[in-house]
Amino acid sequence: MSARRIEFTKMQGAGNDFVVIDATRRRLELTREQWRWLADRRFGVGADQILVVEAPAPGDEGVDFVYRIFNSDGGEVEQCGNGARCFVKFVRDRGLTDKRTIRVRTRSGVIAPRLLEDGRVEVDMGPPAFEPAEVPFAAAGLAPRRLGQGSLWPLALDLPGQASPVVRWVAIASMGNPHAVQQVDSVRDAPVAVEGPQIEAHPRFPRRVNAGFMEIVSRREIRLRVYERGVGETLACGTGACAAVATGIHCGLLDTPVEVQTLGGRLTIHWEPGQPVMMTGPAQTVFSAEVEIPERPELPAT
Repeated sequence: MSARRIEFTKMQGAGNDFVVIDATRRRLELTREQWRWLADRRFGVGADQILVVEAPAPGDEGVDFVYRIFNSDGGEVEQCGNGARCFVKFVRDRGLTDKRTIRVRTRSGVIAPRLLEDGRVEVDMGPPAFEPAEVPFAAAGLAPRRLGQGSLWPLALDLPGQASPVVRWVAIASMGNPHAVQQVDSVRDAPVAVEGPQIEAHPRFPRRVNAGFMEIVSRREIRLRVYERGVGETLACGTGACAAVATGIHCGLLDTPVEVQTLGGRLTIHWEPGQPVMMTGPAQTVFSAEVEIPERPELPAT
């Protein structure tokens, strides 16, 4: 069985870990099974997501790099906020740019992360979108509850041990990828493992969704756990933190800036209505190495 050898760097941001690959000289084309193998913690390298750095297309004015993101299930997705911070550190450390602020094209648009003097990275994540069609969310036939300037939407879940569906009220938002955020009394006791997969695959979300569980500590601090689409629960989710804070402010529950405590560390989120969401947090290189990717990886069934 033939294999191909590639260089990679393992990085993490607030415990959200990544395999980062420099494909600026030559585009890297792998099968879904090969991406999945790379992210697998038992058969491959292991990561929540794989980040690929590419050169911009000719004529893509004002863009420094293209940023591609693959989830651990092998699917390519639109956005990853914690990954964007690692992306900046990677291209700086590799000498691919000397800019402190770079413009990066993702599948959902252009973002502009900036390396700060203290080593943290601030990312302009763009404005949130709350309209159901923009998330997307199939809202037909549902009656939302108004809360502040926002809305909470009912999701019926078939939970174990329940004779009839249980309704959870969620705020929805797109940060370039879809999010559903529910408020809980305690993230420690939140039913992430049970309800996360059901929310992720709920038929009201045609592209699936990231499920956030938010505990409000004060108007400027929250605790957050996220069950990520195509990944499962991670130690941190940057876009999930942005979505939780933006929906919290939109619903009148939070004031900017907000400190977000994740399982893997702290993020600072700043958002004023009508403006882009700004996220600040850490990015760290763990190690660099090479790996041989099998032509036809053997993986357990999903």
